[in-house]
Amino acid sequence: MNALIRFSQFVGSTFAIWALAFAVLAFAFPAGFTWIAPYISILLGVIMFGMGLTLKLTDFKEVVKAPKAVLVTVLAQYTIMPLISILLVWVFQLPAEIAIGVILLGCTPGGTSSNVMTYLAKGNVAVSIAATSIATLLAPVVTPMLTLLLASALLPVSFMDMFISIVQIVLIPVVLGVFVNYLLGERVEKVVGVLPLVSVIGIIGVIAAVVSNNVQNIIETGLLIFAVVILHNLLGYTAGYLLGKMLNLKVQDQKAVSIEVGMQNSGLAATLATAHFSPLAAVPGAIFSVWHNISGSLVANWMSKIKNDDDDVKETKKETGQTEEIIT
Repeated sequence: MNALIRFSQFVGSTFAIWALAFAVLAFAFPAGFTWIAPYISILLGVIMFGMGLTLKLTDFKEVVKAPKAVLVTVLAQYTIMPLISILLVWVFQLPAEIAIGVILLGCTPGGTSSNVMTYLAKGNVAVSIAATSIATLLAPVVTPMLTLLLASALLPVSFMDMFISIVQIVLIPVVLGVFVNYLLGERVEKVVGVLPLVSVIGIIGVIAAVVSNNVQNIIETGLLIFAVVILHNLLGYTAGYLLGKMLNLKVQDQKAVSIEVGMQNSGLAATLATAHFSPLAAVPGAIFSVWHNISGSLVANWMSKIKNDDDDVKETKKETGQTEEIIT
């Protein structure tokens, strides 16, 4: 079991490499991956159940302990990213099917890997987890509502159909995972170590399915979509970080806001696009799944070098402790 957990952690830490490798394989040999498409919703449901398993009711206490940081993060997630998506659609004059994929990406909650990136950035992981959880629980209502508001002029959008889909593939699995965690307690911790492997397999399955079913579309529009996805992601990081600074949040909270806003639940965006619009609309989500893990790692590495507010205090305590040891 320990060997499997170590392998799971290795796969989780190298996710971007696996995602890129399988995206290339699916592009080069689409026939080997097109069969996955009917199972995209199931794969995402399994991933969201795994997310629920990692959550405890105590994780939501951060909303009470640091309400400002969590509230800012959730509000920024559902305002900044949709607005950036609309701006990019307008600037690049994107075709309707690609545009709705980008808008969907902007209207989804934070990505499940944002918590890991926040940890690597030495940001406030508790704020990140609380914000991801709340944004995800709000998704059944907020994501369809924003998509209807921003994208109905491009293609027909059914609020109720999207609402039901998100309840089925996001809300129910997450709540079920939290319930199982509460019910089984410490016994769940033995399984949690394997979850990175499950999540990576699930997301790679979604990416491979979308890419293999859109080879021709990617050849024709891939560079454009890639440029838009990169800008969407980088502008999200930047806007989130600047917002945290402007509101005088702690440095560790600024890091959490930035990463949480910049990283979307691209698997959900791709799944909703496939189910309710067209295969082409799912391509931005698939590309984002690969890209944001690469960018997230780079951003986290850069942010880890930025001192947090309490770093000086910790260093002072450490130096004081060492001095006391010498004196005694």
